[in-house]
Amino acid sequence: MVLLTVGVLAFVVITGISFLLEIGGGERASFVFTAALFLAVLVLLSRPRVTADEGGLTVVNLTTKRRLEWAEVLGVHLRPGDPWVALDLADGTSMAAMGIQPGIAKQQALRDARALRALVEHHGAGPATDR
Repeated sequence: MVLLTVGVLAFVVITGISFLLEIGGGERASFVFTAALFLAVLVLLSRPRVTADEGGLTVVNLTTKRRLEWAEVLGVHLRPGDPWVALDLADGTSMAAMGIQPGIAKQQALRDARALRALVEHHGAGPATDR
């Protein structure tokens, strides 16, 4: 919500300023385009999330969204230095879950990763590793 609020506010302010300045249409359009680009980047950055329900996980990253059944998720990892949680999948691949990032709220990310790991162990095919 913070990113979206800042993005909309910045768009309104920059667009408003462009109409207050005595500039040509092309310059005004470049102000509005820049504001829209800034808003688009913030909207993109606000997308990542991980949502769990009885059927499995929905992982939304910057540009992708994937639904995973519980049996597809074998492990949940958040190692020191990792930028976000990684999921080990039954097909032998791993997947980033950018919705859980330690960045500023490291303790919250650790709690979220532990909770997700517990859900995977409860619903999934086997115990998660690398605690």
